[in-house]
Amino acid sequence: MLFSSLFFGSKCSPEKSASFFSKVTYSWFSRVITLGYTRPLEREDLFELNESDSSYTVCPIFEKQWRKEVLRTQERQKVKASFHKEADTTKPSLLYALWNTFKSVLIQVALFKVFADILSFTSPLIMKQMIIFCEHSSDFGWNGYGYAMALFVVVFSQTLILQQYQRFNMLTSAKVKTAVNGLIYKKTLLLSNVSRQKFSTGEVINLMSADAQQLMDMTSNLNLLWSAPFQILMVISLLWQELGPAVLAGVAVLVFVIPINALAATKIKKLKKSQRRIKDKQIKLLKEILHGIKILKLYAWEPSYKNKITKIRDQELEFQKSARYLTVFSMLTLTFIPFLVSLATFRVYFLLNEENILTATKVFTSMSLFNILRIPLFELPGVISAVIQYLKLNIPLLESMISLGRLEDFLNAKELLPQSIETEYIGDHAIGFTDASFSWDKRGIPVLKDLNLKIPEGALVGVVGQVGSGKSSMLSAILGEMEKLTGIVQRKGSVAYVSQQAWIQNCILQENILFGSIMNKEFYEQVLEACALLPDLEQLPKGDQTEIGERGVTISGGQQHRVSLARAVYSGADIYLLDDPLSAVDVHVGKQLFEKVIGSSGLLKNKTRILVTHNLTLLPQMDLIVLMESGRVAQMGTYQELLSKTKNLRNLHQIISEEEKAHALKQVSAVKFSIILQYLQAFGWFWVWLTMFTYLGQNLLSVGQNLWLSAWTKEAKYMTMNESTEWKQIRSNKLNVYGLLGLIKGLFVCSGAYVITRGSLSASRTLYVQLLNNVLHLPIQFFETNSTGQIISRFTKDIFILDMHLHYYLRLWLNYTLEVIGTILVIVGALPLFILGIIPVVFFYFSIQRYYVASSRQIRRLTGASRSPVISHFSETLSGVSTIRAFGHEQRFIQQNKEVVNENLVCFYNNVISNRWLSVRLEFLGNLLVLLAALLAVLAGNSIDSAIVGLSISYALNITHSLNFWVKKTSEIETNAVSLERVCEYENMDKEAPWITSRRPPLQWPNKGVVEFINYQARYRDDLSLALQDITFQTHGEEKIGIVGRTGAGKSTLSNCLFRIVERAGGKIIIDGIDISTIGLHDLRSKLNIIPQHPILFSGTLQMNLDPLNKYSDSKLWKVLELCHLKEFVQSLPEKLLYEISEGGENLSVGQRQLLCLARALLRKTKILILDEATASIDFETDKLVQTTIRKEFSDCTILTIAHRLQSIIDSDRVLVLDSGRIVEFEAPQKLIWQKGLFYEMTTEAGITQDSRTKHKLL
Repeated sequence: MLFSSLFFGSKCSPEKSASFFSKVTYSWFSRVITLGYTRPLEREDLFELNESDSSYTVCPIFEKQWRKEVLRTQERQKVKASFHKEADTTKPSLLYALWNTFKSVLIQVALFKVFADILSFTSPLIMKQMIIFCEHSSDFGWNGYGYAMALFVVVFSQTLILQQYQRFNMLTSAKVKTAVNGLIYKKTLLLSNVSRQKFSTGEVINLMSADAQQLMDMTSNLNLLWSAPFQILMVISLLWQELGPAVLAGVAVLVFVIPINALAATKIKKLKKSQRRIKDKQIKLLKEILHGIKILKLYAWEPSYKNKITKIRDQELEFQKSARYLTVFSMLTLTFIPFLVSLATFRVYFLLNEENILTATKVFTSMSLFNILRIPLFELPGVISAVIQYLKLNIPLLESMISLGRLEDFLNAKELLPQSIETEYIGDHAIGFTDASFSWDKRGIPVLKDLNLKIPEGALVGVVGQVGSGKSSMLSAILGEMEKLTGIVQRKGSVAYVSQQAWIQNCILQENILFGSIMNKEFYEQVLEACALLPDLEQLPKGDQTEIGERGVTISGGQQHRVSLARAVYSGADIYLLDDPLSAVDVHVGKQLFEKVIGSSGLLKNKTRILVTHNLTLLPQMDLIVLMESGRVAQMGTYQELLSKTKNLRNLHQIISEEEKAHALKQVSAVKFSIILQYLQAFGWFWVWLTMFTYLGQNLLSVGQNLWLSAWTKEAKYMTMNESTEWKQIRSNKLNVYGLLGLIKGLFVCSGAYVITRGSLSASRTLYVQLLNNVLHLPIQFFETNSTGQIISRFTKDIFILDMHLHYYLRLWLNYTLEVIGTILVIVGALPLFILGIIPVVFFYFSIQRYYVASSRQIRRLTGASRSPVISHFSETLSGVSTIRAFGHEQRFIQQNKEVVNENLVCFYNNVISNRWLSVRLEFLGNLLVLLAALLAVLAGNSIDSAIVGLSISYALNITHSLNFWVKKTSEIETNAVSLERVCEYENMDKEAPWITSRRPPLQWPNKGVVEFINYQARYRDDLSLALQDITFQTHGEEKIGIVGRTGAGKSTLSNCLFRIVERAGGKIIIDGIDISTIGLHDLRSKLNIIPQHPILFSGTLQMNLDPLNKYSDSKLWKVLELCHLKEFVQSLPEKLLYEISEGGENLSVGQRQLLCLARALLRKTKILILDEATASIDFETDKLVQTTIRKEFSDCTILTIAHRLQSIIDSDRVLVLDSGRIVEFEAPQKLIWQKGLFYEMTTEAGITQDSRTKHKLL
């Protein structure tokens, strides 16, 4: 082999160039194990995948087979449709496509399994010959040594073949998951909007994680489909040779019991399907909570949403409990099956012929075969159930599928029809609509109706209209995101899209702007300057190399929109669709963006630009104006044309005039035992001790059964026919005692399983609630610096391991520990010299385990770390799919997905190989113990009874399995405890201040609304500079304060400090005489009111979004909806207040979402209200109505208005002007204008004169 030619840390796997011996023993992997023992492993230390195992190879091959299957199904449907009136609803089969992709390697895996199974039956036959050899002293000689060596060769060969089977089986299963996930990702980018509403983000993520994992598990267990029946038939066949027709009694037991277990397994599958449905809801809600965590904290809604998600979790645990109790029943019957089969077989064996005697040869050969029978019997019911469910056998109540059905539903969901838009159009206009109508659903009500519109190339088009008039829908229609019902749509050239809610990737700022394009330094600098990003880059710690957090949390809302605009500008597209990108930025910045980017002298001056806007002052500069009303083009033309021929635009213009009068301006250390203790504590110490007692009892009874059989056969050997009557009675008594021991053992097994179930459910519930509590108490800065994928991974993958695996591994570890101890004691009692061999072997076992665990733990951690980017990238893609499709970057994102999946596959591949490396070595040591026991039996000759030989060798054959599993379960516990460690990790992180403290403010506080900042300082993190410095000011009760400043001045930070989202670094804030730092967060936040800049809604009813605490009556809700001008809209909905809001509020316009946020504020009605650019997303007519409502309903409140539009605060009592985190001006607005300071500069840039509060006007 070329092992020596490779250097440490080489990425290229040496497997292909390794020798045959190195391949079968996995010695080529030893360098990684050695390196991991000497120092913590890093990603670069792991071997790369073989080319055939990578996602770059697997995904295209599977996609090709899936397309063939889709086409085959369509052809079959056409043929059937020609013969039948009813259409064929058969869907393309995912299983069929998978089989066509992986059939060759699946057949190879099956062949390995065949050889391993055949060898497993050879060992009892050789043991039988050894017992016969020991019974005949005249045969003493080299025959015995030959049998001993043959036994060793067989078990060692079985080890090598079985490990090859395990390796290929696991990697093939991983490739199946990779192929399916690749197809899911690609499908996500093609889904129609109807399909996207049908499959929420949480459901799609669950398909990728849970359901694809389930399919992977099914593939890994696929060979059990034939292997379990094959092994059972082989056992029955060999038992027939030993016990004759008596074995039919055992077969009768199997025929009776197995169907019962199959039904139990089927019921378990159905419960798991329901559990997965609940899990979908849980992940969906959890994801929304994490995305809207700031809103929850601002409104002090954490307890309400904690209760919601805890209720869903309790429902999931109820399904788990039912499934586990059924598993207890299965375990009881499966534990009884080998015992019942042997008991029935022995009883009938005696009844068939009274002279039949159970000799050592018959007993221990039969018992070895019964031991082999345990595993296939345990697996068979699950296999039967899986076959029924996955292959859709037509059995009542079992036709519904679980994961496979869900995956097929998703992969067959409706896609966007590219032919709905003519993109190859060549003509004199850039975009054209001819009698076009659109809907979000092919069978739904038209949202856009009878559009007839031609947009010339290079034109600047303004699209205006009230909230819900169809402005954003028109852009979606141009992008092809809507269902075309009638008409023709034409589009010429490439498209760039800026969405109303900025979509930002979790990568450096430069990569967000380049968006896969090649760097052109000169043009890049022009784009940064035009999009007003240069001042921001100076403030960011690493300039344009600064990494932006998930969903852009590390930069302001205005910066997010400018980055999104810069991305579009840099793309160099032909057509630009701009969905109100200026509403979220300061007025002076908006003016610059229009002049330098969008307008007639901007970078895009020669491009076709369609700008949705509420800023009607920009309309005179438009080449064409489209006025939308109720989904139709009400009017279209130039500014002067519309102004002269219709009152619509005049009405809108008049609104501005009236408004102008109304407004005047990584861990790598070992998992600590304390972590396991934390799990046991959650498990409950009572259940822990009870578990140990039950498992000790069942193992003692198991040893007792075998010792009883050994003593029985020893006595039978010396009985004579003259004593046949006495022997019949003894034999009957012996059999009764054997049966009683088996019955008691079964009861102990059942009790142990029940105890484990109760304790593990308690641990699952406790640890989940602790994790949820810890996450909800973390400060907002944590969510800005940690990806949602990492947090969700703890609630999904890590909690799944605690729910399903950790308690299982602990149970097996305890069972195998007791089994190993019992085995060693029995063999040493039979062959005392065996102790000389067991000591060094056990030493090597522990040494190899210690040597291996260091690497295994680190590879497992690397695997976990590589999983989060997969989920994060998938989640990021789901939220930005419209932008990705608009830019035509689907292939680039598919390639990125393959890259992150491949990184995870590399870690998984190394993890599989490391497990095989360990198994080969441990089983080899176990095989040496088998050889030692066999040689000692041969050496003992006549001095040892054949019953003792049978007992010791059968136990020796079992110790290989037991010791191997004991070490592997020890490693599994430590590696899986990483998930426990991750779940408990948040326990020791810095939390927010307590929600409630012993010092509670009065119920009527605050009753005046006086806010006072005294020498206040604040910073977001200890390693950052001060965001606010020496802030000192005081408001009067019921005063209206405007807060202004350029981007990064500290406006939003000021509001965050009021809510203690950002804690003080110095000074204090006093509200109506109480220092807010001395009371609980919920006592503070529940007494403040805010209408945030970004309207966040949660999936659920409209009523729940308004009132999650269920504090207000329906009449109160209708009243606030009327005040927000939403009553008419809500009454038009079929479910009214119970109307289901989709995830993120996607089935409402942004303006409607903002009005719902106003309704929330009206419901709370506290003495202090903060407006954070609350009307940026609504049109001027609605804005006027909202401002009127706010002035009337909050007239007795102190209002702090953070504004980008200076018109929003020009009529304030006083204006606070911030610059670089300091107060530079604080006075009445007209005085500030007269002083000609910073505020005067800002008003001048915004086009506001200093005539008076009622006489300023917009240019």
